[in-house]
Amino acid sequence: MSFTGFPVAALDFYDDLEVDNTKSFWEAHKGVYKEAVEAPMRALVAELEPEFGSAKVFRPYRDVRFAKDKTPYKTHQGAFVAAGPATGWYVELSARGVRVGAGFYEAGGPRLAAIREAMADERTGTELARHLETYAVEGWEIGGDQLRTAPRGYDKDHPRIDLLRRKQLFVGRPYGFEEDALGPGLVDRVRSDWRSLRPLVEWVAEHGRE
Repeated sequence: MSFTGFPVAALDFYDDLEVDNTKSFWEAHKGVYKEAVEAPMRALVAELEPEFGSAKVFRPYRDVRFAKDKTPYKTHQGAFVAAGPATGWYVELSARGVRVGAGFYEAGGPRLAAIREAMADERTGTELARHLETYAVEGWEIGGDQLRTAPRGYDKDHPRIDLLRRKQLFVGRPYGFEEDALGPGLVDRVRSDWRSLRPLVEWVAEHGRE
């Protein structure tokens, strides 16, 4: 099945789900989710798979066991292509349209230590900083949780302290409802942006080894 775009029904579905996030709404509109959201998302990532690899299309159900927010369903549909542990490319559909990104969203102690060591190194750290500067100039948003202070073992005056404080690092941007953001042309747009983000993904995959 080739990707032909996300229909308006997908956006309407998430608009309504944000207002009525209940099992009764879900059961009444599950067919819309399957046809307008899940099926097109699977078709989209299938077309990207030859170049980037197989994607995980996330389940729509929230894990509410330890959450204050007990609403049962996610108000977006995401898909993730892994290039390493918790590292790779991402695409998402919600009521606000499509969003793409890449980076790492989690790193345990030894892995985070390895990433920070590479960030601190003059050669590899400068390389990453240069990539991020380029993305910022191109209009990408740079995000992820950060420490408020310098991590243990690093001076607060380190030239790349802003990088070293990061516990996550991802670069992304919204497409919203632009002309090629929902139709068949979305495949080429995501492919182009994921290619642009490959240097970041490869840097984290290479240096984030325990």
